[in-house]
Amino acid sequence: MKFIKFLLLGIVFGIVMTKSEAVSWFRIQEMFRFQAFHMYGIIGTAVTLGVTGVALIKKFKIRDYHGNPIVFSPKDRSVSRYLLGGSIFGLGWALSGACPGPMVVNVGYGYWAMAIVFFFALVGTYLYGVLKSKLPH
Repeated sequence: MKFIKFLLLGIVFGIVMTKSEAVSWFRIQEMFRFQAFHMYGIIGTAVTLGVTGVALIKKFKIRDYHGNPIVFSPKDRSVSRYLLGGSIFGLGWALSGACPGPMVVNVGYGYWAMAIVFFFALVGTYLYGVLKSKLPH
């Protein structure tokens, strides 16, 4: 019962992703082929909301669920790490037709081929955890 609100939030997230067509493989391919603005509008809205949310968290010193302060630590801004990571992420996104959010929504929606993509996303996450200490950060 403690986590029911997170389950409900996940269901709402899935509905929003489905209704906005952000889970559509065709919409994602349109984006990567520069044929439609649809996905860029969704991503732009998400970035704008994220920036606004972080600014509000910093301004009002909002705390997390357990009452701890939310701290934003500075990140290394070397261009090469973002180019490499973004290229790997974008390649996986373009080849599979889904990023992590839509991938899970598609599995929940009953597109079982996405379960293969989801499985390998988990494998990649596990491998990153194993190799993290050996990778440049």
